Amino acid sequence: MTQAPPKPQPVDTAKKVRTILWILIAAVVATGVIWFAIFMATKPAPAVPTGGAQLVREDSHRITKPATEKAQLVEFLDFECESCRAAYPLVEELKKEYGDRITFVQRYFPLPGHRNSGTAALAVEAAAQQGKYEVMVAKLFETQPQWGEKSDSQAATFRSYAQDLGLDMAKYDASILDEKTLARIRKDASDGNALGVTGTPTFFLDGQKLTLDTEEQFRQLLDEAAK
Repeated sequence: MTQAPPKPQPVDTAKKVRTILWILIAAVVATGVIWFAIFMATKPAPAVPTGGAQLVREDSHRITKPATEKAQLVEFLDFECESCRAAYPLVEELKKEYGDRITFVQRYFPLPGHRNSGTAALAVEAAAQQGKYEVMVAKLFETQPQWGEKSDSQAATFRSYAQDLGLDMAKYDASILDEKTLARIRKDASDGNALGVTGTPTFFLDGQKLTLDTEEQFRQLLDEAAK
């Protein structure tokens, strides 16, 4: 007797979507681990980018764009650095005070001693590609006590922040996995190494590396530069 062919099983669409989502998250987490390994491997060699180190590049994140620029303030920062988090409110305040005369520029400088600093930079750059650089920076500094200093990858946590901020998650995941995103961050770090950056935050005012002791001193330097 010929048996009837088995009936096709109904497709569990929700289960399929969940499976795809977890695959994407796993890929993002893996990228964070890969980033750390690559950065650790390349950190000891402060390679100068082609054409020499540059303090500001065409694609650098300019936080303010004054109509008439009097000076440039460049900050190399690490999103897992507690000192960067402590300086963030002051930088925001100074940006409001001097942003009409001084161009504030921020560049990535993930420190290898911070396990998730590179992964955080990837998340910020992926958000930047959707016009959300500043809001992701604010989110990471706001939540740093929750994810900082952890030994396991926080890529999934950063992905949840991107989702909370309303980013296109398909584009976000693609940016995280894109070699160009990693190369963009490594270029900043390479410039920083070549320019003598050894810790964060490090500020350059009109090309001069600053040694800052007080907020009053910082303001005085910006006052003079903004005249």
